[in-house]
Amino acid sequence: MTALLKGQFQKQVEQETKNIFNFWIDNAIDTENQGFYGEITNDLLINKEAEKGLILNSRILWAFSLAYRELEDQRYLEIADRAYDYLLQNFWDKEYAGMYWMLDSQGNVVNDRKQIYGQAFSIYALSEYYRAIAKEESLEKAIELFELIEKYSYDSENKGYIEACSREWNELEDLRLSEKDMNEKKSMNTHLHILEAYTNLFRVWKDERLEEQLKELIEVTIEYIIDSQTYHFILFFDEKWTSKSDLFSYGHDIEGSWLLYEAAEVLEDQELIEKVAEIAVKMAEVTYKEGLDEDWAVLYEGDLTGIIDSDKHWWPQAEAVVGFLNAYQLTDEDKYLEVAKNIWSFIEERIIDQEYGEWFWMVSKEGIVNNQISKVNSWKGPYHNGRACFEIVNRLEKIKRR
Repeated sequence: MTALLKGQFQKQVEQETKNIFNFWIDNAIDTENQGFYGEITNDLLINKEAEKGLILNSRILWAFSLAYRELEDQRYLEIADRAYDYLLQNFWDKEYAGMYWMLDSQGNVVNDRKQIYGQAFSIYALSEYYRAIAKEESLEKAIELFELIEKYSYDSENKGYIEACSREWNELEDLRLSEKDMNEKKSMNTHLHILEAYTNLFRVWKDERLEEQLKELIEVTIEYIIDSQTYHFILFFDEKWTSKSDLFSYGHDIEGSWLLYEAAEVLEDQELIEKVAEIAVKMAEVTYKEGLDEDWAVLYEGDLTGIIDSDKHWWPQAEAVVGFLNAYQLTDEDKYLEVAKNIWSFIEERIIDQEYGEWFWMVSKEGIVNNQISKVNSWKGPYHNGRACFEIVNRLEKIKRR
């Protein structure tokens, strides 16, 4: 692939980066009840009564902290500050510590459970905010959340982390992250995002115990969560790592391939880096062979019989561009660079809303937009696409310099 194509690719992504963050500045700020609106439809109708979720709000903090650190635009810092203040004032449990799962539109607690996935995203966000402006309180809260996860969620007997706790950090019968998830003790998804959070925290806090737990998380992922035969992630487990699911999630596979390698790099353990690099490429290759449609989009789910959900969600597309660029950097195989560019072309043609801005939740196999799922909701913030844009640009810069 020519240097000219890399340049065009990079310029397209740089422009879309600005479009994404401008959308959130222009549309998502809740001027009546503080924080950010919990739901905005594809045609920009705001649901002012929508609940405000921890995932959306922590992802806004993470994304705008990153954007400010990368681009030094004061507008981005203002949004990051707003998100930080709202998280600590409204989501932080002042009695038992940790972050609540869900608030109503006015900031009152409606679900006080301590979902470990949510605590992890809070660490990810708070550590990124610290990277952006070195605010000590932010780092202190991130460390406190780390200690809470290790105290109440870590399984010292079998390794790994239990999915959720009550407000008081006690055991729960219903551990599910969402209605579509299985009610099992451990999941790939939560472990992947603890890995991501601990990686970012270790960048700013070189703590020996954190280092040990991050390394163990990588090893647990390799030993239990990645199927050594198929190189797909296994999605759900009991506490002893017995598999409870036979589904494949192509978006998680390709996302995990690069996040796992990033974690090993941050630890600066050369033997581990080499081991993970080989696995990351194998995971990317499986998605390349099995998970792509004729238009290069990433399909949603499969199992041993083949594709079982052919919808094309926004986030697997974003993660796939990064994952395949990572595979190209590790192998120099042009096919990975080419597929990354082709998926970006699909994103531009089908996923980006060229009229109102931001990205649609998903399109069907035929490319028809699903307007039933809002563009902004408890699960959809500027995280997957915002992160992908910065990752793509930074990786293309490194590729050009080689």
